[in-house]
Amino acid sequence: MQDQNDPTKRKASFGATLKAVMWSFLGIRKKSDYEQDAAKLNPIHVVIAGVIAAISFVVTLLLIVKWVLAK
Repeated sequence: MQDQNDPTKRKASFGATLKAVMWSFLGIRKKSDYEQDAAKLNPIHVVIAGVIAAISFVVTLLLIVKWVLAK
């Protein structure tokens, strides 16, 4: 149990973390998948992936608004 509390011992890749963050942005996730993510994901990776996803979301919205207003 000690390994799960140490973020450096968790085995999920950054890609798996990014995938979990994207699913959380949509808000559709099974409880069992969430529990697996909570046991495997590195919290540092979750924060970094969340910031990247949030910035990408805002930039995408800004580009859509510019595109719509340009017409």
